[in-house]
Amino acid sequence: MAYCDWDTTSEINIRYHDTEWGVPLHDDRRQFEFLMMEVMQCGLNWNMMMQKREVFRKCFQDFDYDRIARYGEADVLRILETPGMIRSRRKIEAVITNARCFQAIRTEFGSFCDYLWGFSNGRTILYDRHAKGWIPVSNGLSTRISEDLRRRGFKYLGPTTVYSHLQACGVINDHDRNCPCYARINAVNPTVRKRPDAEVGVQYFGK
Repeated sequence: MAYCDWDTTSEINIRYHDTEWGVPLHDDRRQFEFLMMEVMQCGLNWNMMMQKREVFRKCFQDFDYDRIARYGEADVLRILETPGMIRSRRKIEAVITNARCFQAIRTEFGSFCDYLWGFSNGRTILYDRHAKGWIPVSNGLSTRISEDLRRRGFKYLGPTTVYSHLQACGVINDHDRNCPCYARINAVNPTVRKRPDAEVGVQYFGK
């Protein structure tokens, strides 16, 4: 199957693929939402995350990192008791911790977007062979960013999780070259072509 065939698993994934996944993201609130959905996804499947997205938004006040950074034990219990919520205290507490770390990055760099896009000099990366379906689960870039985020206190953000985020927010364009989104994204954002970067777990998802 073509790599982007993953989006046909449900109607909600089709909409996500066509309108959000891989589109260069320059908004801190949405960056935090995308990143924390990756945190909640650890060990689970993405389709479940999309189905629970509105539950997450309700629990975390539309991913307002400033409000979440002030959460305490009462908020953790409130979230755990919310119908439909993933009942993982460790993940909920990680989101709260990450909100505080997110604030610290904004203080240092002006915005989280400036911090993250700084790793690619503001350009969407097109790695050789990725558009032909050779996709890793992590690479050198996601490892470097993961190590820096964890050094800053972030939780649940290993190289694989970070790689997924880089794909989702458009730092890396991993749409199949035959997918309409591939050309559409490249047409509206500066891009840079690079050779593979210490890639791990490469699999062929093309035809």
